[in-house]
Amino acid sequence: MMSEPVSALKVEKLRKTYSNGLVALDGVSLEVAAGRFFGLLGPNGAGKTSLINSVVSLARPDSGSVEVFGKDAHREFREARRMIGVSPQEINLDKFLTVEEVLTYHAGYYGVEKKKAKERAEELLERFELVGKRKQRVSTLSGGMKRRVLFARALMHDPKLLFLDEPTAGVDVELRYKLWEYIRELNHAGLTILLTTHYLEEAEELCEEIALINDGQIAAQDTNAGLKERYAAESIEEVYLKVMGRVAGG
Repeated sequence: MMSEPVSALKVEKLRKTYSNGLVALDGVSLEVAAGRFFGLLGPNGAGKTSLINSVVSLARPDSGSVEVFGKDAHREFREARRMIGVSPQEINLDKFLTVEEVLTYHAGYYGVEKKKAKERAEELLERFELVGKRKQRVSTLSGGMKRRVLFARALMHDPKLLFLDEPTAGVDVELRYKLWEYIRELNHAGLTILLTTHYLEEAEELCEEIALINDGQIAAQDTNAGLKERYAAESIEEVYLKVMGRVAGG
């Protein structure tokens, strides 16, 4: 008998309404297989960040369930959270810390022992070309450099599932391509990645499977190729415009 493929993330019937009455998630169900490179696309306010926040327990959904590699994200919060790395859309770095401190403090927060954290920091500083900036306070860095630090920080505790929320927003083209290359390597090495992006060519280039979210609901989901076939489209951008147009048009 063949074993069932492992789910890295399983979201079922997730609902989230904020106190102002905004329905951010309206019964979202989503499954991401382990090792997948998965894209989540949608306009601002569609529910992408609410979904990520519900998975990492920054927001508490009203109902529904979230499992990360079989662990309940709310009942088994510590185990689930330990497996997730997040590079957020908002740059939330402590401006008084140096680049190196940002990384080692983060590792400590996840219980990574000091020697291991030092080795990991070394490896990531090098990988993201931050060695020369290690003793600089993050407040002195450019936007692109801060993005690199966010990325490195998300990987410090060696997660199994990586959320990249608009990871290349505001970075120059050269760095964007470098980050793409690195993200691909991570995925090829077995890391499951969930990417949200406004750059549709980024999703086209990187993702094997894509879900389109609008008004808190999944509007379409399939492999990259499957979506193009289903919507008779040449590109993911064309799929996006057809799906969102159809949704917007009722």
